Amino acid sequence: MPKFSLDEKLKAIHRYQNGAEGIRSIAESIGINYEVLRMWIKQYEYHGENAFQKSYTAYSMTYKLDVLNFMNDNGTSPNEAAVIFNISSPGIIREWRSLFNEHGIDALKPRKKGRRSMTDKDNKGTKKQEPTEGSVEALRAEVERLRMENAYPKKVECLSSKQGKITKQDKAKVVYELRHDFPVVALLKLAGVKRSTFYYQVKQFDQPDQDAELKRLIQSIYEEHQGRYGYRRIRDELFNRGHQINHKKVQRIMKELGLKSVVRMKKYRSFKGTVGKIASNVLERNFHAEKPNEKWVTDITEFKLFGEKLYLSPVLDLFNGEIITYTIASRPTYSLVSEMLNKAFKRLSDEDKLLLHSDQGWHYQMKQYQHALKKQGITQSMSRKGNCYDNAVIENFFGIMKSEFLYLNEFESIDHFKQELARYIDYYNYKRIKSKLKGMSPVQYRNHAQQVA
Repeated sequence: MPKFSLDEKLKAIHRYQNGAEGIRSIAESIGINYEVLRMWIKQYEYHGENAFQKSYTAYSMTYKLDVLNFMNDNGTSPNEAAVIFNISSPGIIREWRSLFNEHGIDALKPRKKGRRSMTDKDNKGTKKQEPTEGSVEALRAEVERLRMENAYPKKVECLSSKQGKITKQDKAKVVYELRHDFPVVALLKLAGVKRSTFYYQVKQFDQPDQDAELKRLIQSIYEEHQGRYGYRRIRDELFNRGHQINHKKVQRIMKELGLKSVVRMKKYRSFKGTVGKIASNVLERNFHAEKPNEKWVTDITEFKLFGEKLYLSPVLDLFNGEIITYTIASRPTYSLVSEMLNKAFKRLSDEDKLLLHSDQGWHYQMKQYQHALKKQGITQSMSRKGNCYDNAVIENFFGIMKSEFLYLNEFESIDHFKQELARYIDYYNYKRIKSKLKGMSPVQYRNHAQQVA
């Protein structure tokens, strides 16, 4: 790169300050890299013309440490530090940092002036010899390594996030805390963190968390619904509250916070073979309904509590996923289903033309059941034998209910369980939002559809 006089440098800087030209175009016109021109501009802004006065300063060890500590404390890059301390080249600072990380503070001592001795010349370029195995130096190095490997996990446990896996930011914090006790290079190797990543994270330490309020809101929604919401429904709830956040960002934040939706379990099967008349599969997996009371699905599931079994028989409207009604009993007798039907029929009007779908459970093969449907003018539909996907919507509800309600709570008695179940069904119908219902609960969606109609 050609050398430039003070006047030439100032002329280029003033061209930029006039605002008519950009850094790249000016640098190209005078034949230098645009980063060099950027450096001139920053130096001039900090120190004026004095920044370009030639000096042959021998930097002391204390001064070098001050520069490196300033960079660590403020997350400053070598380019920025060179401007602030008026050092001619950031490469000088990078060399200081490399020497300090590899050889410690003694490497920052100024070199002696004059010619090197013949011994120094002979040693130039030779590889540093490793300490002999079993020597005092080797034992000290081994002890130091063991101290570092012992201190690192303890610090990780103290400083890392309370939930979820350890993040790069957590590792950077640990390395930063231990940098005065052990070489940074060795710590980064132990932590498995790149040097560029470490210095980037250090620079972010003093920056305010831009997602702090969003994290608090996501945490509150997750706790409000007792871990039942995954990132998609939390995204929908945020949208309902006026926050338009991408689902990927919600997923990332939940991962950082260690928030995870609960897992589902399998359900009770009531199939006992052919004991009555099998109806055809009229529904044929067409789970879409144009209006309320057009398509219902039903099934039975089992609970095991306090050494006893309970059986739940709900009916669900495919229009909005609403639980129309349900019955619960200690035995899966036919009355469990007949009482459910009698309660559900009260929701029907003379104009409703209903299809009621179930599996091939023995309850739904009974003559009494089929007669009750026929009397109400309801079309009966059954899943194919051994095919749970034909009744997937009610199966899905059972999985959600057990994972969100049964496995998350402790119950004092059967009566207490029944009370909490009624409370959960009410929550499911009136408060729990669904993405496919445009972020509304089943009842909200039904009321909205009736208002539009």
